[in-house]
Amino acid sequence: MPNGEVYTTDVNLDFSKPDAPLLKVPKEINIMTRQVIRTDNAPAPVGPYNQAILASGKMLFVAGQIAIDPRLGDVVYTDDITKQTDQVMRNIEAILTEAGATFDNVVKTGVFLADMNDFGAVNAIYAKYFSEDTAPARACVEVSRLPKNVLVEIECIAIIGA
Repeated sequence: MPNGEVYTTDVNLDFSKPDAPLLKVPKEINIMTRQVIRTDNAPAPVGPYNQAILASGKMLFVAGQIAIDPRLGDVVYTDDITKQTDQVMRNIEAILTEAGATFDNVVKTGVFLADMNDFGAVNAIYAKYFSEDTAPARACVEVSRLPKNVLVEIECIAIIGA
């Protein structure tokens, strides 16, 4: 203290003792589990990532999906944002289904557009999969380029069994 006073407290600040407040270790430590989710009904990853990860059996992190038809293994509808968005949503649905979830379980999405002028068209298709009153939180951004030069990419996070 500036005037030479000594700070005092009723709390025991001797942290070398086993019962010190900051040294208490919880009796049970939860370890997060991690399960890879894969389905042939959605496109296989095109790099070092998985379609989705189910964490602790509750949180599902779905990788960004683009307009690849899993039967063809290639991008479809290269110049049609509406059809690309619908393919993306069907790919997400296949992954959600494989993990035991539905669009109702989705709590957050990220939408990446090659052109923000496509926002209305994407929103119209997106609204077919998410009702307005229960839709997840969402971010939507324009990016300079997307994988395989697609027009839209969408990722999501879902909560299962909550």
